[in-house]
Amino acid sequence: MRGVILLNGEPHRGEIDCENSRIVCCDGAYRWANGKVKSDLVVGDFDSLGYVPTGAIVYPPEKNATDGEIALELLINEGCTEIAIYGGGGGREDHFFGNLQLLYAAYCKKVRAVMYTNYTKISCASGEIVWQGKAGKTLSLAPVGLSAHIMESEGLKYPLCDLTLRAGSSRGVSNIIEDPFARVVCDEGVLFVFEVREEGKW
Repeated sequence: MRGVILLNGEPHRGEIDCENSRIVCCDGAYRWANGKVKSDLVVGDFDSLGYVPTGAIVYPPEKNATDGEIALELLINEGCTEIAIYGGGGGREDHFFGNLQLLYAAYCKKVRAVMYTNYTKISCASGEIVWQGKAGKTLSLAPVGLSAHIMESEGLKYPLCDLTLRAGSSRGVSNIIEDPFARVVCDEGVLFVFEVREEGKW
């Protein structure tokens, strides 16, 4: 089962893949998504939107989770094993940081989550990570937490071999996929994987 979360960050300008998906719209995202995407659920405290849409699920503004985290839990509890997140970038950087945590929260529950901003595709991954047919794409890697170890890589402009990426360092930013087949093997820890969007396509 596949889920989609719409967040109240920068409105998503591209296409949103909603096919065969359970769609949850969070609070202020209703403003940019209404008329563009048909949501199955609208959730939040609605402090951003300023009113409560008909049929919405309302949560108190003073709570211990963001609207995005609530949406993630709802979809996982409904059995979603793949979740796409739109509207998570732009706006307040503290919210963007929180939205990145949704990716790791999903990873920890063995759910594949990918966030699409207007500029970047972001996910969490470990083990062997493979890219096919993406030569020329800019790729950045960062550790989730204090460190992540990359045992080896293939097909990248800047090879990564027996390399530990550590918090506090920008090592891993702005690599380039050079070959039709590329991969890295992360044998310890977890990576944030950032694929920079080419204009008009992923």
